[in-house]
Amino acid sequence: MNFDFSDDQKMLRDQARKFLDEKSSRQVVRGVLNDDAVSFDKALWKGVAEQGWLGVSIPEELGGLGLGRLELCVLAEEIGRAVAPIPFSSTLYFFTEALLTSGSPAQQAKVLPGVVAGDVIGAFAVSEGPGAPSPSSIEAQFDGSKLTGVKIPVTDGDIATHAVVLAREGQGLSLVLVDLRQAAIKRETLKTLDPTRGHAKLTFDKANAERLGKAGEGWDLAEAVLDRAAILIAFEQIGGSQSCLEMSIDYAKNRYAFSRQIGSYQAIKHKLADMYVGIELARSNAYYGAWALSTQSAQMPIAAAAARVAASDAYYFAAKENIQAHGGMGYTWEVDCHLFYRRAKLLAVQCGGPGTWKEKLVRRLELKNAA
Repeated sequence: MNFDFSDDQKMLRDQARKFLDEKSSRQVVRGVLNDDAVSFDKALWKGVAEQGWLGVSIPEELGGLGLGRLELCVLAEEIGRAVAPIPFSSTLYFFTEALLTSGSPAQQAKVLPGVVAGDVIGAFAVSEGPGAPSPSSIEAQFDGSKLTGVKIPVTDGDIATHAVVLAREGQGLSLVLVDLRQAAIKRETLKTLDPTRGHAKLTFDKANAERLGKAGEGWDLAEAVLDRAAILIAFEQIGGSQSCLEMSIDYAKNRYAFSRQIGSYQAIKHKLADMYVGIELARSNAYYGAWALSTQSAQMPIAAAAARVAASDAYYFAAKENIQAHGGMGYTWEVDCHLFYRRAKLLAVQCGGPGTWKEKLVRRLELKNAA
């Protein structure tokens, strides 16, 4: 079985890398990081829309390219490699996937063409505070047409135009679609470790909303969205990890200590080798996840959890060791190591922390073995 990408997908990767190297340079990322009034790069977002990336997994009849999730995985890795300061993951991995899997044809036709054009920025709101969300922890209320409650933190909630929200409806939970451009919704921007990806607290006070899917199926639908997003985020994490490794190798080749390249010292060699092993392990799990996602395999829940755990560990380790490999310079603002460390910490918790996904992986493996 061949788990590698096709020639066309590799061509898409090369084109995406060339575009992001030009349009999402480290200077662009720093421009967003240094500006407290900005949480994403509007010019880059417009350029990504013009490239057609926002419609890569959206059917052609809705204005998209109708390619598929494998192409989205390819783009996700390049977005991660460039630490692009845009709401790509919130809009495509979470919001769009929720609409594609549970939205009605009318709901899809109303919103998804706006996603393709870059006019709609999506968010996915499940969490209501510290700790992993559970069916019993959700307090936001949906009465069939109005949504009331609080969601915190919501990734890209400060700039999103629409959101898919998990709320209680009667005795069960439902996913609901909300237009965030209402007076009944209050936003409060939150400070996080990575200001290049905004977060917000959203307060709903009888906001107009409509259900996605059937009433009471919200938790299962949200879990399915999180599994899909976990695989796609894993590719972002691999892209960031690979950049960290390349930065470390480049520095080790050009930095001299005691008249020798520091890459010739065993301690640095071990760091680089350990980074490489972790990245390749994560890549194998992510490719398995991509196969499961593209084929709608019954193995996707296990593949998603494995990809999530391996990629989170690999990115954090690579970002941390990248700083160490740069020595004292690695801790300074002028060196770009902290851009990847910030993103590694953020992506590790964006759809649930590593501990949550390790528990999911163990539970899902136990269920499979018991079957």
